[in-house]
Amino acid sequence: MASLTSRSIAEGVGTLLLVYFGAGAAAITLMIANGTKPATPFNIGIGQLGGLGDWFAIGISFGIVIAGVIYALGRVSGAHINPAVTIALWATKRFPAGDAVAYVISQCIGAAIGSLLFFLTVGMDAVTIGGLGATTPFPGIGYGQAILVEAIATFVLMLVIMGVAVDKQAPPGFAGLMIGLTVAGMITATGNIAGASLNPARTFGPFVMDLLLGGSNLWAFFPIYIIGPVLGAVLAAVFYDRITVE
Repeated sequence: MASLTSRSIAEGVGTLLLVYFGAGAAAITLMIANGTKPATPFNIGIGQLGGLGDWFAIGISFGIVIAGVIYALGRVSGAHINPAVTIALWATKRFPAGDAVAYVISQCIGAAIGSLLFFLTVGMDAVTIGGLGATTPFPGIGYGQAILVEAIATFVLMLVIMGVAVDKQAPPGFAGLMIGLTVAGMITATGNIAGASLNPARTFGPFVMDLLLGGSNLWAFFPIYIIGPVLGAVLAAVFYDRITVE
């Protein structure tokens, strides 16, 4: 097994790539929409592609980069690239507490760097128009509703992770593909409710950089993207353990 330092670096780099390409795709979607109409953080879904087309484009961007990271770095760190996944594995006694803390810190740092690199690549429009792909509940969605949808979507994601990556009886070689497709599907289906984060670090990076670079202060929404994903992931891991007891 690689050292904790190497594994933490892999987690940071993997989450950096997830945010750069995934959240970056959300920002680019808003910037494309701005070419024909004023864009706001809520304009995804009515842009050039329209409706679920926008969310499918964003979702598949996340799915592809997540699959790539899993296949590239999974053998080093397990490619959690998501604090909710790490916490769920710790909660079910599959991961030591010290390693879990190091992973979560690395994931959040990587997410912030990924968001910063996207800004450096695209420029200030990435912040003022694209919001760096930050997640917020959409108009008419309450705080509790946003937590619920994040929990449900992350439950599905973690259930798939348990079945294709954690379970020792899982067929080899399919984890990256199936996890990536699940993320893409959950984003497409639930993105227009609360942004479909499913990952506290994915939201943390854009929130930090939006604030530091003169964009919106969205931190009032951050508990949604901790409580929902962590709750959903832990429940899924516990549920999987219960139903697979022989």
